[in-house]
Amino acid sequence: MVRTLALIGSGNIGGAVARLAVAAGVDVILSNARGPESLADLVAELGERSRAATPVQAAQAGDLVVATIPMHAYRQLPASALAGKTVIDTMNYYPDRDGRIPELEAGTLTSSALVQQHLADSRVVKAFNNIDFRRLFTLARPVGDPDRSALPISGDDRDAKAEVADLLDTLGYDSVDIGSLADSWRSQPGTPVYVQPYFPFSTPTDLSQEAIYRWYLQTPGVPIPAEQVRRLADAAARTAVDDSGATSAHG
Repeated sequence: MVRTLALIGSGNIGGAVARLAVAAGVDVILSNARGPESLADLVAELGERSRAATPVQAAQAGDLVVATIPMHAYRQLPASALAGKTVIDTMNYYPDRDGRIPELEAGTLTSSALVQQHLADSRVVKAFNNIDFRRLFTLARPVGDPDRSALPISGDDRDAKAEVADLLDTLGYDSVDIGSLADSWRSQPGTPVYVQPYFPFSTPTDLSQEAIYRWYLQTPGVPIPAEQVRRLADAAARTAVDDSGATSAHG
């Protein structure tokens, strides 16, 4: 089991992962672009198993590192400090937020393959990108629970994927290996396994933004077992990048 989990980016997904990790007895190191002092409230909430650092310090100290920042900022990940590390990439490409990234627009690379190019000396594994932060936190269940959910993972290094699968197991999830980084598009926004399966029904369209957000926070998740995640990932068809991903729901 990982002893120290470092997070580069501590927003919605990062905060959910950190809360699950601390609850599972894992030490966490939080970081973001604004500096350690901006994380004082989250550290106070998480307690003695957490501390704040700079992204470089977090990268150096973590046994396993979660990169959970907007995709347009992926080049800010400290490649030298992350050398030799397994890096979990939670990032999704949303053109309306990230701007147009030519390699992703052309479909020549997946977003995770682009991150792997930047982190050439690291082992990148895609995970946590297909579920929103609220369901990620509330659907976690112990091993053997009949309502345990699964999440897809993808990567090019077998040992790194095993390391990430072990972390997911610790945090309360089964994992489904959907292939290499070139296959990671199967869990990107707009695919069958992205976000919606973990909800009991579709997002209402006749409510105000405030009411939709309230609904979003209060709606319980639906357990999605490994075999269903596998079927949904296998059913994915590669299409043009979808601009409509709910960036606030994930990031």
